Amino acid sequence: MKYIKIAGLALLTVLWGASCKKQLVQDPSNAIPTGNAFQTVNDFELADQGMYYQMVHAENYIGGADAPISWISTMDLLADNLISQSTGRGSQRTFGNWQYNKSNTTGMFEDGYRIIRSANAILENIANIDGAAQKDNYEGEALAVRAMVHFDLLRIYSKPVSGPQADLNGLGVPYVKTTDVKDKPARGTVKETYDNVVADLIKAATLINVDNGVGRLNKAAVYGLLSRVYLYGGEWQKCIDASTECLNSGVDVASITDFPSIWTDQSESGVLFKIRFTQQDEGTDGTIAVGVGYSQTGPTGVKSEWVCSYSLAQMFDTNDVRTDAYILPTTYNGIDYNAINKYMGRPNEPLGLVDVKYLRVAEVLLNRAEAEANTGDDPAALDDLNHLRENRYFNYTAGTETGQALKDAIQHERRLELAFEGDRWFTLKRLGLPVERDNFGDQADGTGTPYFVKELPAGDIHWEIPLLQTDIQANPNLKQNPGYGN
Repeated sequence: MKYIKIAGLALLTVLWGASCKKQLVQDPSNAIPTGNAFQTVNDFELADQGMYYQMVHAENYIGGADAPISWISTMDLLADNLISQSTGRGSQRTFGNWQYNKSNTTGMFEDGYRIIRSANAILENIANIDGAAQKDNYEGEALAVRAMVHFDLLRIYSKPVSGPQADLNGLGVPYVKTTDVKDKPARGTVKETYDNVVADLIKAATLINVDNGVGRLNKAAVYGLLSRVYLYGGEWQKCIDASTECLNSGVDVASITDFPSIWTDQSESGVLFKIRFTQQDEGTDGTIAVGVGYSQTGPTGVKSEWVCSYSLAQMFDTNDVRTDAYILPTTYNGIDYNAINKYMGRPNEPLGLVDVKYLRVAEVLLNRAEAEANTGDDPAALDDLNHLRENRYFNYTAGTETGQALKDAIQHERRLELAFEGDRWFTLKRLGLPVERDNFGDQADGTGTPYFVKELPAGDIHWEIPLLQTDIQANPNLKQNPGYGN
């Protein structure tokens, strides 16, 4: 029997928790038996679930089995939404201070490709169930996941696709379409990576189901991802069209009543795709609780790793439903802080155990509003912006902004709406803006320990995260990002 050997951790393509492990005997245990693993619809169902399982257990991707802080928060602490609490453990201060290099950076690159190879295992064998009603959907999900993760890698490791700092001929990331771990692809260009992402998502949209249940991608989510990709690529009309396809599917931003319940997983309103975390998802230190990277509790109060920056906290209005949903005034050792409430967890479950909302309708609406404003369609952009605002502010009176004021208002709401969801760094990067942090400290009133490093100029090498030296040693065809050595 032929096997695809898996380097390092076992590729859990056909596994989903302990119950599914009993349904498949792998021989050897760290290999995928290509001769019999993808023969029935049930095999593909297990593989599909295993693909999402990888997102939970890839340590440096979303939540991470042992990571003290999730990738989602890393993208905010790189910017200006979060500030390190001086009494915390010092988690990821290397990132917060932009001191990363080829020896101490994230393992996102390797972990991302584990998920990608899970998707590729499905795609390589999809013809085995020709004629099955579920075939198109499994293919569509795998294509969407492959595109989604490649796009995340592109945004982290490469120059932007559009904007003042764009470099279409710069180093992209390898677009891997095989499970062969002997394959050692070069990085290609930014444009080549971007074009592959778009192609996979367009095809996925024609195949994937309208509804796949919570925790799996569906047609609306794929169009939402396309709107994100096109916005990053500066393709305004395509962004509008993809956003409209998503929004016309019957989804909507959460109402002002439902909104707080999203963050305790008591409502799915306005959530297009989220990654589910349960008490059964365990790392070496126990349950994977993504919120622990933000805060822990103890006898002297809530001890946070990262708290809301003073300037961002001041942007939230008292009439804004997001204020209480996102920020939790806390006390630790008698000192007041603004902890992050989004990831505190579900009722009656371990602290910090909560699903990660990877893509929401509100982002898609903001994507369309920004694209409309950039095409000069101010009335449409204002309608979209007001629709979001009327579902976030109590007693809201519709805005009337036009021109640059409208564009500024869209960015203002984007920062507030998507705070602590990994968007801030990417928004500044694609717009070619610097990180300009405030002079305040980590405490709720702005006193305390301030940022150690306050500014990252646009175009600085640290906007592109370096590859780990071990990644380059494993694949000599990879080139390191400029400025980080060979």
